[in-house]
Amino acid sequence: MSSALTFDALKTQVESGEVDTILVCFVDMQGRLMGKRLHARHFVDGGWEETHCCNYLLATDLEMTTPDGYASTSWQAGYGDYTMKPDLETLRPIPWLEGTAMVLCDVLDHHTHKPVPHSPRAMLKRQLARLEKMGLESLMATELEFFLFEKSFDEIRKEGFRDLAPISGYNEDYHIFQTTKEEHVMRPLRNHLYAAGIPVEGSKGEAEAGQEELNIRYAGALDMADYHTIAKHAIKEIAWQQGHAVTFLPKWHHDRVGSSSHIHQALWQHGTSAFFDESDALSMSALMKHYLAGLLKYAPDYTYFLAPYINSYKRFQKGSFAPTRTIWSVDNRTAGFRLCGMGTPSVRVECRIGGSDLNPYLAMAAQLAAGIKGIEEQLELVPPAQGDTYDGETGLIPQNLRDAHAALKDSAMLREAMGNDVVEHYARAAEVELEDFDRIVTDYEVARGFERA
Repeated sequence: MSSALTFDALKTQVESGEVDTILVCFVDMQGRLMGKRLHARHFVDGGWEETHCCNYLLATDLEMTTPDGYASTSWQAGYGDYTMKPDLETLRPIPWLEGTAMVLCDVLDHHTHKPVPHSPRAMLKRQLARLEKMGLESLMATELEFFLFEKSFDEIRKEGFRDLAPISGYNEDYHIFQTTKEEHVMRPLRNHLYAAGIPVEGSKGEAEAGQEELNIRYAGALDMADYHTIAKHAIKEIAWQQGHAVTFLPKWHHDRVGSSSHIHQALWQHGTSAFFDESDALSMSALMKHYLAGLLKYAPDYTYFLAPYINSYKRFQKGSFAPTRTIWSVDNRTAGFRLCGMGTPSVRVECRIGGSDLNPYLAMAAQLAAGIKGIEEQLELVPPAQGDTYDGETGLIPQNLRDAHAALKDSAMLREAMGNDVVEHYARAAEVELEDFDRIVTDYEVARGFERA
């Protein structure tokens, strides 16, 4: 990847006073940007080499609590430091924040300076290194859906997250007039991201009131994960600047459709598609068939990385354009995996299982691990499903987080690909989510049983 902002150019901008703040960030387990704001002069004078953070930041939950049960860090161990090592290839301007640039960091062990194996960027890099040894590279693209709301984050929070009103009143799928009303958020989003070096293609209305989708041009898997994470952060900040809230909760209301993050993926070799075979009826090379067979066989193992929360599983409903089965089909949006680009060198597989809450580094790493295993095992690909694939009882996506956690914990494939410690770390994260939910009395329970129980 060519940097959107070179270090030399940054030094010039700092000298002129154009940039005074550097966001020094890493990606946490939940896919959020964490880090510090450094004075730009300090950064260019030496802060670019490294800085530090508490190691609890890769062992927390959405609430930023410090659950027990993690081997990597604990109260008993004293919650020490990690080293944040800026990757200067990720330097970029942040045009929606005055005088600000950003750099992403790799997370290193404070004592050994080796990558922390359960850090999301390290997990993806590990699978990409495996691919590189096979002479292959991965190109991916994500489609990110989200909802915009009339009110701000603060207003909605103070009102107890009740009576939520999307920014529009009707389904706006491909709807130009309704999305025009949202351009005060979406236009600066597209333009600012593009100016930040993120190759935005466009945005569109999605299949619900207030729902938008952002599309970014395909790139190498690590670059794409970086783009996705920064874009998701930018959506929140720019919506906030315009007085609106946005949510990436996959299912924020039972009567509304869910929000997804579809992942398109292909393998290339020596600058050409390793998935394309013009002699094949579906344009699929033998390598692509093995890769897709791996995605299918091991889908239950890695579903947690596509659907990491209790709410994630509320999205998988018949007739909702969210899949319910881990099967594949040709250009068919009812299946968990869709063959796209048939007849062209752009032939690829789209995974439609992931929700808008996924961490792209983890989702991509897990799918690459499954695809690589399919290649290694020379798995045979079953024929594509036909018609409405909601009709069927085979190949069901894990129905809830408990089932996905069990499949993750029992996955020999992921333990081999990622390491036992990494699998145990994220299995613990799933357990924390379940334990927290199990102790909460929900509004649903009170309303249903307060009088009638």
